[in-house]
Amino acid sequence: MANFVEPSPVFHTTHPVKSHFYSKQQHIQNLLIQRYYKYSFSKARKTPLQYSPFGSIIIPKGNERMAKRSRIDFSKGPVWRCIITQAVPLTIAQLVQLLYNVIDRVYIGHMGEGHSLALTGVGLTFPIVTLIMAFTTMFGAGGVPLFSIERGAGNVERAGRIMGNSFCLLLISSVILTILGYIFFRPILFAFGASEDSFIYAGRYLKIYLIGTVFSMTTTGMNGYISAQGFPGTGMLSIIIGAVVNIILDPIFIFVFGLGVAGAALATVISQAVSAVWVLGFLFGKKTVIPLEIKNMRLDKKITQNITKLGMSNFIMQGTNCFVQVACNSTLQKYGGDIYVGIMTVANSVREIFMLPINGIISGSQPVISYNYGARDYQRVKDGIRFNTFMGSGYTALAWLLVITFPMFWFNIFSDDAQMAQYGISMLKLYFFGFVFMALQFSGQSTFQALGDAKHAIFFSILRKAIIVVPLTLLLPAVGFGVRGVFLAEPISNVIGGTACYLTMRMSVYKKITEKIKNCRD
Repeated sequence: MANFVEPSPVFHTTHPVKSHFYSKQQHIQNLLIQRYYKYSFSKARKTPLQYSPFGSIIIPKGNERMAKRSRIDFSKGPVWRCIITQAVPLTIAQLVQLLYNVIDRVYIGHMGEGHSLALTGVGLTFPIVTLIMAFTTMFGAGGVPLFSIERGAGNVERAGRIMGNSFCLLLISSVILTILGYIFFRPILFAFGASEDSFIYAGRYLKIYLIGTVFSMTTTGMNGYISAQGFPGTGMLSIIIGAVVNIILDPIFIFVFGLGVAGAALATVISQAVSAVWVLGFLFGKKTVIPLEIKNMRLDKKITQNITKLGMSNFIMQGTNCFVQVACNSTLQKYGGDIYVGIMTVANSVREIFMLPINGIISGSQPVISYNYGARDYQRVKDGIRFNTFMGSGYTALAWLLVITFPMFWFNIFSDDAQMAQYGISMLKLYFFGFVFMALQFSGQSTFQALGDAKHAIFFSILRKAIIVVPLTLLLPAVGFGVRGVFLAEPISNVIGGTACYLTMRMSVYKKITEKIKNCRD
């Protein structure tokens, strides 16, 4: 059976006289207004809440704007529209985030003579960057579903504590990771597949990039709390602002000042700092529904455990990505040399492009599903899961066709090296085979996370990467597939892992949601 995180109990109030007019939807809306009213401005106004003859709360004059923000929820309108409303700005934000991440590689891949080795060096830093993101998603994304569930149930104060604890965990972990990175970056890079030549570029990039760890973790980890409160446009701006700064500074630092890979890293750090200031400025400000407050940053053992437990699936997924990258780079270095490490860098970069829309849909659907689960509207939860699956499957099929039809176009975005393209085009096609099954993986994974089913989410994170990809990456080249075996491991894991994850979701949480709907109707 699935292990759901049940919404916390709330104080149920109904209009004392007209309760027979009082709907479940009105009750949920009143709870949100009541708790936000108490939380945000009851200290300034001691007037008790008053109800209309039909059970709705009468908002004190002058506070209509505050109350309007408190009613931002995902219980109205078609579920697909709620998801798209969230997903579109998030996808745009992630598109800009992609530019944020890959613009360095685009410029470095076109630096001129020796650029392929520079691109290889930057690619060697991916496992470290991914590990930083693993901690970010554990303490950031791990708290967002819990935050959304409590907000959907009307528990504003507890939602605020969850957000505050999440921010505190991000700060602590960013400091620790930065210190460890500077102490061990040289042996780590060589263990990750660096050669003496490629280490020159990797070391230059990483020593500067690590300075911005606290900024990148703050921006990415806390931005989810902006979108979860019904402000996806603001969340989009959080990424756009930093990305624009990065896009402008990259060519200046790389080519005008002649800093090369060091200039790319410096531009990234500055842009991350700008984004972090924007995110914190909004969350500490008055426009948000549930503000970030210092008093809520005191670590609570139970909340910390819940965030870590639910975020562990994200951590394992990102953490296993780190180990996969290490296994790939070291194996490719052994069987093919620096050029194939560079080809894998290009393949991963192209994959990031095509993951954008599916990530946008998943990111947009999680707060909607979590919110409606907290509000006990199980039919909307079910509709959200189905929409995820259909949209994801259609899109990934289209993406796969585009890659196998126009491989040279996608490869040349990141490198104009003729020799690299000669060997890399066939590897890129092989790497993307079976990409459609990623839709099943993400549909199942996001559902487990949105409903607080941490055990299944963690297991399937481990299954696809640690249990399937890493062993195949090490085994296939050794039994005669050579470097092709490294690229072949990804599609095999997509088919097996994606299918298993989706079928388990259908037979566990989806089935339980269906039973809840049936019981409510009976």
